[in-house]
Amino acid sequence: MDLDLVFLGTSGSMPTAFRGAPALLVRRGGERLLFDCGEGTQRQLLASSVGLVDLREVFLTHYHADHYLGLPGMLKTFALRGREEPITIYGPTGLTALFADLRRIFGKLTYEYTLTELGPGDRLARDGYALEVFPVLHGRHAVGYSLVEDERPGRFDVGTADRLGVPAGPERGALQNGEPVALASGTVVRPEDVLGPPRRGRKVSITGDTAPSKDVIEAVRQADVLVHEATFLEDEQDRARETLHSTALDAAAAAQDAEAGLLALTHLSNRYLGRDAVREARTVFAATVVPKDFDTIEVGFDERGGPRLVKGGGLHRRTQPSPVEEPVPVGEDGAE
Repeated sequence: MDLDLVFLGTSGSMPTAFRGAPALLVRRGGERLLFDCGEGTQRQLLASSVGLVDLREVFLTHYHADHYLGLPGMLKTFALRGREEPITIYGPTGLTALFADLRRIFGKLTYEYTLTELGPGDRLARDGYALEVFPVLHGRHAVGYSLVEDERPGRFDVGTADRLGVPAGPERGALQNGEPVALASGTVVRPEDVLGPPRRGRKVSITGDTAPSKDVIEAVRQADVLVHEATFLEDEQDRARETLHSTALDAAAAAQDAEAGLLALTHLSNRYLGRDAVREARTVFAATVVPKDFDTIEVGFDERGGPRLVKGGGLHRRTQPSPVEEPVPVGEDGAE
């Protein structure tokens, strides 16, 4: 199943001419999950190949204005289009109080919305994966999210299946689905006879804003992709600590300690260029990229090469060949 990330806004607290306010779209199969909705997110969606789809779920990491100001406008646009399908908004404690104020902005809607407050340790079980909520260090009410897929069956051993006399066809499919198969000879072949050990599913972790935290490292352990803020570089480490943000070096250290596969730095201050952040981070963690707006990361399984950055991937339809595929680690030209 396809899994990728579309970076709609990668700037810090203020948008720039080249980077929008924070917003990240996760696409898994036919599902579309939006994490944070900074100012201008609906415009970013319209400018992308995704379009302004009728999102069913939006997840907020916290309630600083740069992470939610695009939401009331987007909700109103949905209503102006006559939307009827309900939507669910998730966020940490304070979501209900926030919407008590936002209702004055977006007014009456043509559809129902549900507000669900989440806290660290909460888990939303889905078909084939779960969304896990973890604590971050950025004020009282802020969380991160991990999308964690279920384990996959082990590799199917064709040679062993041949030797056991399992015919090609539905019998092999049943074994791969965990069902025993009775052969014409009367022999019963069990899934463990032809399957290797279970394989882990993919994991994508999104921190939102956070200062360095052991809780974050534990929560994002072995993430295939870690999307981590890097508001500052080391020359502003004191400022980062004061404001409960991270430097690029902090994010790299977290990725290394957590044994992540690929580190994607976002929430960059407008005082820095992407190449400055990636250069600093790679001194600690080589598999680091700094996506620009409309870049994507395709999260492939390990046996298919793992995750990779696709420049401008959010401006091209998924059915087309990837325009520029960037292996990991990449050269300095992989950043802004």
